[in-house]
Amino acid sequence: MMLFSRVRGLPVLTPDEGIRLGVVRALTVDAASGTVTHIRVRRGRLRGDAVLPWDALDTVGPDMLIAAPSSAPAVAPPHHDLLGRRVLTEDGEERGTVLDAAFDPRTARIEAILTTIGELSAERLLGLGDHALVIRGRRAARDRSRSG
Repeated sequence: MMLFSRVRGLPVLTPDEGIRLGVVRALTVDAASGTVTHIRVRRGRLRGDAVLPWDALDTVGPDMLIAAPSSAPAVAPPHHDLLGRRVLTEDGEERGTVLDAAFDPRTARIEAILTTIGELSAERLLGLGDHALVIRGRRAARDRSRSG
């Protein structure tokens, strides 16, 4: 498992020459599927950010990420930072603020969301927008786990 907070700031390198493309600025999440879909790479103040699909990474390690040889920047999907986002249930109940998220670097699957009031299972994720991470309420999550 890796934490979002540990990935931020890691260098992103090319595989052959080890040229530094930049550093990880953020991870883009598709809350509906519970996966990291893209990384946003800060290339420097004057060059702006690049966006790479998660599957364009060859290696994800604790000290660096290595892009696949032919990974060209992708069309940027909508991005909302997960870290620091407030958490609301689908009924509008406040459930804290996102502190961090744990994910599997091989599959890009989010395993847990760490909030100011505890840990949330990734199965509860519904959507991520400008104002909040929206999750299933406890009852809806329990009912869903019993039926599946």
